[in-house]
Amino acid sequence: MLQIPLWNRLMIILVVLAGLAFAMPNLFYDRVERHNDAVAAIEQTGATTDALAADRALWPDVLPSTLVNLGLDLRGGAHLLAEVQVADVYEARMDALWPEVRDVLRDARDQVGTIRRQDAAPGELRVRISEPAGLADAVAAVRTLATPVISLTGVGSPTLDVRGEGDTVIVTLSEAERQATDDRTMQQSVEIVRRRVDEAGTREPTIQRQGADRVLIQVPGIGSAQELKDLIGTTARLTFHPVVGRTSDPEARVDARQLLLPSMDEPGAFYILEQTPVVTGDDLVDSQPAFDQQSGQPAVTFRFNPSGARDFGTYTAANIGAPFAIVLDGEVVSAPVIRSAITGGSGQITGNFTVETSTELAVLLRAGALPAEMVFLEERTIGPELGADSIAAGEIAALVAFAAVLVFMVASYGLFGVFASVALILNVGLIFGTLSAIGATLTLPGIAGIVLTIGMAVDANVLVFERIREELKTAKGPARAIELGYSRALSAIVDANLTTFIIAVILFALGSGPVRGFSITLGIGIITSVFTAIYVTRLIIVTWFDRRRPKTIEV
Repeated sequence: MLQIPLWNRLMIILVVLAGLAFAMPNLFYDRVERHNDAVAAIEQTGATTDALAADRALWPDVLPSTLVNLGLDLRGGAHLLAEVQVADVYEARMDALWPEVRDVLRDARDQVGTIRRQDAAPGELRVRISEPAGLADAVAAVRTLATPVISLTGVGSPTLDVRGEGDTVIVTLSEAERQATDDRTMQQSVEIVRRRVDEAGTREPTIQRQGADRVLIQVPGIGSAQELKDLIGTTARLTFHPVVGRTSDPEARVDARQLLLPSMDEPGAFYILEQTPVVTGDDLVDSQPAFDQQSGQPAVTFRFNPSGARDFGTYTAANIGAPFAIVLDGEVVSAPVIRSAITGGSGQITGNFTVETSTELAVLLRAGALPAEMVFLEERTIGPELGADSIAAGEIAALVAFAAVLVFMVASYGLFGVFASVALILNVGLIFGTLSAIGATLTLPGIAGIVLTIGMAVDANVLVFERIREELKTAKGPARAIELGYSRALSAIVDANLTTFIIAVILFALGSGPVRGFSITLGIGIITSVFTAIYVTRLIIVTWFDRRRPKTIEV
């Protein structure tokens, strides 16, 4: 008998209704988007304004509010291709290594005599000793600072290359460590860019590494490429330096290992600082906007990790009564005198901040500083009108494909073709519902995948209907013909769609960007089309058959 159990019917109906419910917000895209933005702003700030309340009321909270994110080619936005100056990290590594080299050579001063750091090329550390006869001892002492390289390709290699020339010890990073450093720098750069863009509240950015030292950044919905560059290029690098002196002369001469930096709050004032910082913003684990308890002015609080807290506490304990400078992006925010050891690992930055600037600074400090400078090789701004044209073209293509399939199915299979067309409409709704539920991003290749799915979605129905035609010639009654048609076409339907689904999985695993967008919509479309062909169309036919009880059927 041609029957579907009640629980099975209810499950099919619930799945279809759930898919359509998640797809429905896309019909009111602008309203739902404003509602979502308002809800996010209220949750983030904890404050509700009349404008936010009005935007939130545009869509009922009880209904699903998930949307299909529009990609760069549909929404407009900014495209950047940046080159990371990974060689800058080598110089920073050598500068950070100098205190350790100085300490180990001081321990061997009986053999090497006095030591003095010399000017050197970027990425190289040169230390001159007064006793050339002790050069071998100096090289051996510095080599003790080397550790094994942590990477898949350089395991066992030392991190440092140490050699001697005359009376000078020369230290550089080993080739294996340079490769490992490059990889870490690129990973850190990509992650920091991602965190900065995410903090700005953009939707579904594409941020990925390209080649050895390049990063591709695509952010839909942002105003211009310059706006994106400003967001990414802001370093917010926080460091703490010992203070050597103070001057009003911007051309004051300083030693090679010292810095002359302006004061942020005092025009015309400059500080002479030691170049090597005591602690850097790399040791920060949190930063939040706050208000100074004494003055009531906006401020920024920060908290170090255990390593940074230990270094900061050790330095402040040994330098009570001496000033130290808080430096932010090459400017001295303040230079307080150490009154007591700061061992708690937390502190506060005060200055001429507003609520907005203190919030922005806290965001940048939390995101971290870029490990190396980024040089932008390519930049493009894609206007929203181009995205609108792309959407319109995709809609036309989808509607033409949809209409052609409907005409073909109705002309070929009559009433059964109408049933298949209804299932096809529900199939498109399920595709958009699934994309919305998983937060997928729709691009032009994704629209191509949907159009292809529309053309392929009726293949399963064609197999079933042709099978029913054959069974009508031999089966006893239309009910038996329909039942046999579905059961005997099932294996062919599964085989045909499974092979295509495997291709979609391979495209997703090996592809990137637009290829992945195409594979996602194709894979989801295959699953929903099989579901609608095997279950939804069958439920429609069985419901019609139970009501009409026809003696004969025409397929």
